[in-house]
Amino acid sequence: MSQDDFFRKELVAELRRVELMMRKEEKVEKKIYYFSAAYGITSRTLRYSFTEDYLLADFVLNTSYNGLMERFKRIRSGDSTVELEPVHFDRIQSGLKALADAFESKTSILVPLEEILTAMYATTGPGNYLREKGLLRL
Repeated sequence: MSQDDFFRKELVAELRRVELMMRKEEKVEKKIYYFSAAYGITSRTLRYSFTEDYLLADFVLNTSYNGLMERFKRIRSGDSTVELEPVHFDRIQSGLKALADAFESKTSILVPLEEILTAMYATTGPGNYLREKGLLRL
């Protein structure tokens, strides 16, 4: 097995593990915590086996994690204008599974990343507003 194949296999396994752990967890804070491992593995992977797909995935996953954490902190401080709902995490988990499938089959990662990013964007003020208007669907 080549070095690139090894790192891709490890990436796929970790993304699947993260998705499963998030699915099993009920607490929002722990779901976000587990989600952080997704960009952790992409960050490690691209350092050893660089591809633009790994870089793009790392950027989207990191940005999505930070967006979720920002919303979670706002909620904890009393801002209830936008809630973190099960549908947000369902879409993120679905996106992680599809991302793992795409890396495994060496197909485009764009649709899974769009799914993850859209779910996170829906937790922001502008994203939630678009969702309430019916323009952003989860």
